[in-house]
Amino acid sequence: MQSRKDIAKSIAEKPNEYKICEGCDSIVVTSTQICPNCHAYRYNTKETDVIQQAELLGSRDQTSVTADDLIE
Repeated sequence: MQSRKDIAKSIAEKPNEYKICEGCDSIVVTSTQICPNCHAYRYNTKETDVIQQAELLGSRDQTSVTADDLIE
């Protein structure tokens, strides 16, 4: 399993392929219509913001609950 830091680095290398959910600040791929974490549908697609958010999320432990966390 990739570390959060490695995932953040890969996102920062191709920010045009991602966007930030304005409901929960998660980073999702651009083809996502509804956020899988909070079910919001508004996104920030600004590449500099995606890079900044990836760096922030990659530098700290996960604090949000995702759908994967709910699977036994």
